[in-house]
Amino acid sequence: MSKTDDAKTWGMTHAERATVADVLATLTPEQWAAQSWCGQWTVRQTAAHIVTGAEQTVARFTKGMVANGFRFNTMMDRNAKRLGTRPPDELIDRLRARVSTTNGPPAPPLTMLGEIVVHGHDICRALGVAYDTDPVALLACLDMYKVASFPLGTKKRIEGLRLRATDIDWAHGQGPEVSGPAIPLMMAMTGRRGGLDGLSGDGLETLRRRMTSRAGAAA
Repeated sequence: MSKTDDAKTWGMTHAERATVADVLATLTPEQWAAQSWCGQWTVRQTAAHIVTGAEQTVARFTKGMVANGFRFNTMMDRNAKRLGTRPPDELIDRLRARVSTTNGPPAPPLTMLGEIVVHGHDICRALGVAYDTDPVALLACLDMYKVASFPLGTKKRIEGLRLRATDIDWAHGQGPEVSGPAIPLMMAMTGRRGGLDGLSGDGLETLRRRMTSRAGAAA
C-alpha cells in the first residue's frame, strides 16, 4: 500500500474514531455497563480496548506480548479489563486525543480502521444505538477481513461461502450464499453472533455452525 493510500486509511480511521467518541459521550451509566457484542466484554471494556488500540505503539505492543507469554488474546483481554476500570469521561477524552495520530501496533494501517469500525459496532449494535459508518471505510474493512486469518479467523470462517452485501456493491467467494446488509455481514464474518440475525441465504447455517463462544473475543 502506498503512502497516499495509508494517508487515506488514516483519515477514515480518524473520522470513525471521532464518530465513536461522540456516540460514547451520549451513553448512560447503564449503557456503559451493558454487554457488548465483543465476547464477554462490557461496553466500557470494549471502549477501553478501542482506546488501547488507538494508543498502541510497536514498542508497547512488543513489550506487552513478552509480558503475556506471546498470548495475544490474553494481552488484549487484560488490557481491556485494566483500562476498563477508568471513568468513561477519561476513555472518551483519550480516544478524542487520537483522531489525528498515526501510531499503532506492527500491522498495516488498515488494521486500525477495522479496529474502530468493528468495535464501534460491537458497542452500538448491542445497545441499539445508531452509528453511521462511512461506506468507503466499510468496503475497505470487508475487503480486508475476507482474506484475514489472525486474530479473528475470518478467512476460515467464510471459506466455501459466497457473501453478498445487499446495500452496497460488494460480494466475495463461491458456494452457498449468505446475504444481507454490509454491517451485519461484516460482524458475522468477524465472529459476532449478533450479526447473523440480519442475514439470510443457503449458507447461513454453515456460517452459524462455524461460530464459537470465543469468536470475536479480542482484536
